[in-house]
Amino acid sequence: MSRFISIIIGIIITLSSSLIFTASAVAAIGLDNGHLAACPSSPNCVVSQDGDEKHAVEPITYKSDRATAKETLLKVLSVVPRTEVIEDTDNYIYAESTSRIFKFVDDAEFYFPEDENIIQVRSASRVGESDLGVNRRRIEQIRLAMQDLGV
Repeated sequence: MSRFISIIIGIIITLSSSLIFTASAVAAIGLDNGHLAACPSSPNCVVSQDGDEKHAVEPITYKSDRATAKETLLKVLSVVPRTEVIEDTDNYIYAESTSRIFKFVDDAEFYFPEDENIIQVRSASRVGESDLGVNRRRIEQIRLAMQDLGV
């Protein structure tokens, strides 16, 4: 019986930890004075603003006007598997992507600074340590799609 209780307590602790990590990841969403949040120390995040060597990714560049670039990005996001745009403002897009098997949620953010023809990006897993490079690959695929569409 005590082994059963130990297992139950272990499960409760694990679930509680997951909820804490999820809450802290969700809290990192959004802009703060024109900046996306920094990545945590875990390797499951990429960011184009002030990213260290492990987390840095280039912003997405565009040649068109900002409205066209934003419209095109929304079209690209609409065909990214299991991805839903949650917030869409004048200069910011926030989307969630859910993994197929385990239903892990990744948060992707796109910021359009007024004075540059770039889209600052951040993509991060909410839980876990490693994402096996999924967030970096997703951002690079979105970048390639934008380039292919001639934006």
